[in-house]
Amino acid sequence: MEGITKIKELTPESRRVNVLAKVLEIGEPKEINTRFGESKSVTEVVIADETGKIKLSLWGEQSANIKDGETLYIDNGYISLVRGQMRLNVGKYGNLTNSEEKVSDVNEEMDMSEKVHENTYRRFGGGSGGNFNRRGSGGGNFNRRRDSDSRSEYSNNDE
Repeated sequence: MEGITKIKELTPESRRVNVLAKVLEIGEPKEINTRFGESKSVTEVVIADETGKIKLSLWGEQSANIKDGETLYIDNGYISLVRGQMRLNVGKYGNLTNSEEKVSDVNEEMDMSEKVHENTYRRFGGGSGGNFNRRGSGGGNFNRRRDSDSRSEYSNNDE
C-alpha cells in the first residue's frame, strides 16, 4: 500500500490521506442532528498505529462490519474538528476496508484526538452564502476602491 500517512502526522488540515490502523475500541452509535437538520447515526472508533491513536467517525452503516482488533485501511480520508478535537473521516469520496496487512504494534500514549485545536479555517458547502471569496463571485468583496480625497465607509483610520 502506497502513500500511508502515519497517525502522528495527521493535522487539522489533513485531506486525502491513506491510513492503516488497528481497531482498539468501538463506541456505541449515537444519533446526532446535522447542521442541515437531518438526524444521522455516528459511531466513534478508536484506531491506532505504531505512532499514535485517533478517533475515527463512522457514519450510518460504515461501522456495521467493524470488529475489535482488526486492521482497517482508510483510503482518501480527511480530518475534521469536533469541538476542536481531530476526527478522521472516510467521507463519501473515501473507502474503508479490512486490510490483509496487519498492524500489531500500536502506540496508545500519543492520542491525536486529545489536543484541542483552534478552528482557524472554515469550509463552506455551497448553497446560499456558501461562497465567501473576497476576490471572486458572491457579494463578499470588502476591498472597496477609494478616491484619494475620500475614505471608504469601512475604513478604520482616525485621521
